[in-house]
Amino acid sequence: MSLEFTQRALSIPFYPAAATYEFHGELVKLASNETPWAPHAAVLEAVEAALHNLNRYPDPTGSALRHRIADRTGHPVSGIALGNGSCDILLAAAEAMLEPGAEIVYAWPSFSMYPHLSAMTGARAVTVPLDDEGRHDLEAMAREITAATRIVIVCNPNNPTATALPIEEIDQFVAGVPRHVAVIVDEAYVEFSLMQDPDESLPLLRKHPNLVLLRTFSKVYGLCGLRVGYALCSEDFRIGVERVRQPFYCNMLAQAAAAEAILHQDEVARRVERTAIERVFVQDELTERGLDVTESQANFSWVSLGDRDEAEVMAGLNERGVIVRAGTALGEEGRLRVTYGTRHENERFLAALDEVFAAL
Repeated sequence: MSLEFTQRALSIPFYPAAATYEFHGELVKLASNETPWAPHAAVLEAVEAALHNLNRYPDPTGSALRHRIADRTGHPVSGIALGNGSCDILLAAAEAMLEPGAEIVYAWPSFSMYPHLSAMTGARAVTVPLDDEGRHDLEAMAREITAATRIVIVCNPNNPTATALPIEEIDQFVAGVPRHVAVIVDEAYVEFSLMQDPDESLPLLRKHPNLVLLRTFSKVYGLCGLRVGYALCSEDFRIGVERVRQPFYCNMLAQAAAAEAILHQDEVARRVERTAIERVFVQDELTERGLDVTESQANFSWVSLGDRDEAEVMAGLNERGVIVRAGTALGEEGRLRVTYGTRHENERFLAALDEVFAAL
């Protein structure tokens, strides 16, 4: 006799994690939108200092980190929610706000976690296709909002297409959404965007009390391994998500690392500059090969393979020790999502891609 699970649990999709495997040589990991550079030295020192207190639970309020975020953003501490990565806050928001009969609206393809939110709560997911350039169609999304809508998500820049919308368009869109609907603007990659300064969206929080800006320390700060994200939001939203979560959801080392990392905005600027240089290099090289790429405002490219077989291209890259993400797993067949690494890693990817194409 096997264990019995609820139909709701069985309907939740597995997160499409990147493949990894034994490779006898240098492995180039360009699949998970990580930054290729280690954390700032001061961050490593902060983590090492925190190691001596592992016999204690972490601060359940995340007070030091929330105050550092408040100092950086000018947003009140009472409206800052922390999480075990930004995914944790998304899942908590779904638990707190969605139920059978409710609706959630988001574009597709977009971040792979969004389908989990409806599946786990029994709410109805309303997905809106991206436009022909891989961007959110905000007018089409607005038309899908009904009396049953509880959450609308705008991923800006969007994952996996790397495209972004101007803040003015986001502002206009949120202004038209009913105040009882939470508009979550997922800004996991906002620091990499050259379309806006990360601070440009902050004034919208004062204009729109139902707006939530979701951010992370995993990407530009290089803290993927510690999993810490945050939301800039209303106090009501923060209390709502904290009510449904387990205690101590943000661990001690994550809090220490993030609280130190946010002090080093000069390092953030250097990482963004280096990423922008690699973005231009990779995008130009892909275009020269006749491949269609969306206009990236993130740390990765969304690449069309044309009439080439996606599975064959993926297999060929894997055989050469280069890991990227397949478009099928991210919502659109016939594409690749490739993260920008170091120049050496990017050249390895391009050389491997040339070899695979030549062998097809």
